[in-house]
Amino acid sequence: MRITIVAVGRLKAGPERVLFERYVVRAGNVGRRLGLTFTTRELPESRAANAPTRVAQEASAVLAAIPPTAAVVALDENGENIASDRFARRIAQWRDEGSTDVVFAIGGPDGLGAPLIERADLRLAFGAMTWPHQLVRSMLAEQLYRAVTILSGHPYHRG
Repeated sequence: MRITIVAVGRLKAGPERVLFERYVVRAGNVGRRLGLTFTTRELPESRAANAPTRVAQEASAVLAAIPPTAAVVALDENGENIASDRFARRIAQWRDEGSTDVVFAIGGPDGLGAPLIERADLRLAFGAMTWPHQLVRSMLAEQLYRAVTILSGHPYHRG
């Protein structure tokens, strides 16, 4: 199963990008043995003058990047806060049910559009606080790595 992180905006060179890439590579190395591969895709931020138009344009671009049969996880401040082991089990469930793709969608600074939220099979939040998009990407990549280590019985996840 292919797991893709689709994010609006460019992650510039620096420690956030290094951390993000480190966890994506680690997840790929461990995930390969579990039938999981990892890819990333960055989409440009909309240049529209107002937030509703930006959100709509970005949602359309993200939706266009999602394979029709993919399971979709929207990173959404109003989403569920779930434990790492439950997150891992959900990924395994999609894999075991025969899903070929799972897409994690991260919106731009103005958030995700309603059509994207409605398309989501899971809305996921990293707590009630607002996080910079650069950190959200790194936190998601780390949780994906943690999920594959849980599924493989690796001792990285200890709690």
